[in-house]
Amino acid sequence: MGSADLLLIFGVFLAAVAVYTFTSAMLTNNNDKEMLVWASGNEPAKSKNPLINFSRPLVHVFTIQHAIRIKSPDYRKRVAKILLTAGLSRELNVDEFIGLQILWAILVSGFVAFLNYGLDLELPWLFCLLGIPLGAMVPRIYASSEKGRREMSVRADLPFFADLLALSTEAGLDFIAAIQKIVDKASDSVLAQELGTVLQDIKLGSARADALKGLSTRLDIGDITSFVAVLVDADATGASISKVLKDQSNQIRLERFVRAEKAGARASQIMLVPMMLFIMPAVMLVVFGPVIVSFYYGGK
Repeated sequence: MGSADLLLIFGVFLAAVAVYTFTSAMLTNNNDKEMLVWASGNEPAKSKNPLINFSRPLVHVFTIQHAIRIKSPDYRKRVAKILLTAGLSRELNVDEFIGLQILWAILVSGFVAFLNYGLDLELPWLFCLLGIPLGAMVPRIYASSEKGRREMSVRADLPFFADLLALSTEAGLDFIAAIQKIVDKASDSVLAQELGTVLQDIKLGSARADALKGLSTRLDIGDITSFVAVLVDADATGASISKVLKDQSNQIRLERFVRAEKAGARASQIMLVPMMLFIMPAVMLVVFGPVIVSFYYGGK
């Protein structure tokens, strides 16, 4: 069986899969309101990523009915945590995220197969199967980048916000009113948005300790976890919130300074790699190149 026969069989297989997927999507009662259950009861927010907005209609038509069939509780809990810590729980839910993984696995593997055939790369067709795990990683990569962006923003704002909370409580405001002032003044900050969610939880009846623990769970950052733990303990023991906030602000700044020192030391070590691989050979070539040429040609 030659390569042309294999290509024909592969093309017929893809056509059959496309027909089956399209037919099942058309015949299935794909009711988005029943499939996509949102904890807040609101419609999903429009994503900041154009790829998500481009993929969402395709997911709803072709892959979400297959994503719903994945019932593993552990996997769904991991996906839910990824969405929560990346701040994507208002944009996507678990079923949509799994549907995105299925969709991009198909798209990337199909794109690799198309390049292999169109450019006549003569790669083994099994190589196209590597596009399946790569495509499935696309939503995870986006979620990881969003989580990193949020973590950098929170780490930068936390000492300043702690100082503002301390000053506000010293000025006579209670802790909730101090948080409300920060939320009103810095609505674009990630930490301010999460503090706004804390206020909403408290207004809906949650205890202050539970609302703060929810903040720690959503952000999943070590500084926030320790910050929330100290605040909860101070609230339970009746300690002065303003003094606790001042101490926490100093501690957070000290930890950030230590992280900056470690990053600087690590950067100097990392710089040794390109120096040894690129700069040192170039210097050796410039210094010893004429000597080597002189020996090679016998001084002529």
